[in-house]
Amino acid sequence: MANNKSEMLENTQHKQEKVMKRTIKDSVFTNLFQDKKYLLQLYKALHPEDNDVTEDKLTDITIKNVLTDNIYNDLGFMVDNKLMILVEAQSTWTMNIIIRALLYLVQTVHDYFDRTKQNLYKSKKVQMPIPEIYVIYTGNRKTRPSEISLSQEFFDGKECCIDVKVKMIYDGKEGDIINQYVVFTKVCNEQITLHGKTQKAILESIRICKDKNVLKEYLESREKEVVDIMMVLYDEEEVMRSYLESEIYEASQKASQKASQNERIEAAKRMLEDGTLSLDKIAEFSNLPVEVVKHLADSLQLV
Repeated sequence: MANNKSEMLENTQHKQEKVMKRTIKDSVFTNLFQDKKYLLQLYKALHPEDNDVTEDKLTDITIKNVLTDNIYNDLGFMVDNKLMILVEAQSTWTMNIIIRALLYLVQTVHDYFDRTKQNLYKSKKVQMPIPEIYVIYTGNRKTRPSEISLSQEFFDGKECCIDVKVKMIYDGKEGDIINQYVVFTKVCNEQITLHGKTQKAILESIRICKDKNVLKEYLESREKEVVDIMMVLYDEEEVMRSYLESEIYEASQKASQKASQNERIEAAKRMLEDGTLSLDKIAEFSNLPVEVVKHLADSLQLV
């Protein structure tokens, strides 16, 4: 049993090291919208009134390593004077995503000033793009607010020196690129339920979506890439699960060892107080070093 636990810990450490050395990978979300053809469809889904925008007006400014060092699912791009930030929230709902969006916004604006060579310490007022922050939520939460804000969620609506408003998107409009992506995630979740986090679940998801004309062109042209992306995600989740199991096991072992040592010390104290055994015998019976027993005797003023 001990050998099995030791092997589990060694395997977990090996997996952790492997993941830590892996370079940053896309999620399907960011991989999809790195293609300007789909990015333009995304922008038009958010701004259908803007009929004149073309692919060459889109500038990808996605930050690839500011908020996470593994799978990332944040997207940033500019269209004229608009700064568009999108965050994908999957199955877990958390208001902390507002903070995440705020940090992303601050870093993006900082990079924008550097890129446009604008000096914040001069008297001339800088030019700043108009930010828009969206969260595409693909989970099953019943309550679906159209907007969430920093002041409402963290300060009970009180006025403060800063606020961030995030527009929530859930399903998109029938057939648009957002709707297709959400359908894709739901199909994936259904297949994971049937087949687990396996390659079969991914391949079935891709097949079903192509049959339904959901992201069909993207999936046909990048099927292997999508499979690789999702397998990395599954592997990383498995590593995290194994890591947590090993941490829990190690903590329980330490707690058990500490409890056992405390019991031996208490037993040694009782034998010392009884006074019928030598220090060597007490050390032998309590399975403690003689030096520890001597220290106990000194603390009890029995030597």
